Amino acid sequence: MQTKTFPILPIVFAIAAATLIPGTASFAASHHATKSKPVAKPAAAKKAAAADSGLPPLAAQTTLAANPPELPAKAWLLMDFDSGEVLAAANPDEPLPPASLTKMMTSYLVEQALRSGKLKQTDLVSVSENAWCRGSSTESCMYLPLNSQATVIDILRGIIIQSGNDASKAIAEHMAGTEEGFAKLMNAEAQRLGMTHTHFVNPTGLPDPAHKSSARDLAILARAIIRDSVDYYPIYAERDFKYNGIKQGNRNALLYTDPTVDGLKTGHTEDAGYCLVTSSKRNGMRLITVILNTHSAQARADETRALLGWGFSSFEKVTPIQPNTVVATAKVSFGKADTVAAGLGEPWMLTVPRGQQVQTSVEVKPGLEAPVAKGAVIGKVIATSNGKPVGEAPLVAQAEVERSGLLLRAWQHVTKLFGK
Repeated sequence: MQTKTFPILPIVFAIAAATLIPGTASFAASHHATKSKPVAKPAAAKKAAAADSGLPPLAAQTTLAANPPELPAKAWLLMDFDSGEVLAAANPDEPLPPASLTKMMTSYLVEQALRSGKLKQTDLVSVSENAWCRGSSTESCMYLPLNSQATVIDILRGIIIQSGNDASKAIAEHMAGTEEGFAKLMNAEAQRLGMTHTHFVNPTGLPDPAHKSSARDLAILARAIIRDSVDYYPIYAERDFKYNGIKQGNRNALLYTDPTVDGLKTGHTEDAGYCLVTSSKRNGMRLITVILNTHSAQARADETRALLGWGFSSFEKVTPIQPNTVVATAKVSFGKADTVAAGLGEPWMLTVPRGQQVQTSVEVKPGLEAPVAKGAVIGKVIATSNGKPVGEAPLVAQAEVERSGLLLRAWQHVTKLFGK
């Protein structure tokens, strides 16, 4: 959770004037108050990321390319958005306090409820005494007045941009009656998404010994938000939001310094340290980064820059097979045609280390019988590199094969019986 108090506003105005964020008056001085450093070169990333940290640099335990950075955090991860493949990671499955990164699940549930029609953007959400934020130095607030009402879309912006605990609690009570009830929804969704090292206790990320998530799980959640919340994902890139006369800036410093970054969320508590989940898209490749428990707001931004810089310089997109290409011819029994062409149903791209050669092999379903619908999956193509699988895609029938008539089928049975 990020700190937000009114008494520091005069200091904030002075600091903001000297930074890259001139239009965000209420941007907390403890979050990215100094000018951001340039992107570290991959060769120097290890030293640059840990330069000012008391934490030891954490080397990658998993990597698909050479020379990943070593980052002073308790866990970190780089994921390819398109495939969901982890490109490099350290302690990716260690359950850690996620702080306000929790609110990605809160916002995701709101977005999916809007998508399904269970909620409308104009629905009014009441602010109970439990949800009301008193503006202490220990939590982030949207500053919803007590016993007031706010629209769902304003609440959503308050969760994503202002990291409002009050907004998160209010929508939890609106959707599930209580924070505890909403946490059950969060955990059910986490299980559905495959977040196997996550347990939520509340919608805010306020400290609780049982409230945990992992770098891999948070990347899975970020990927789901980008994929499933197309109408609302642009909110994650908004730099500020004004509500109740109070303008607050998004605490993701990279939104102000890197135009390729368009989300997602920051987090901070004493137990969780400084955390950041980020997404960046360059030249058709989108990468997701997770930094958990580093030592400062500046560090989480610098470490993310180093990880993105290494990722985009070390990997590239390749197309193993061009669209509309016939990959194989599958045999069909008891059809008006004996064979059907097999090809890709949609464009297929892989993220691989730069310069790495990719080979493909084809597996067609045995014993294929008519009728076969056009577009039906009839096999798969497997991509390998250096003898290791790097991806696969379904093969689909490029034409319809109708079932043959009774007499022709009888003859086909006979010829099949005698192996002709």
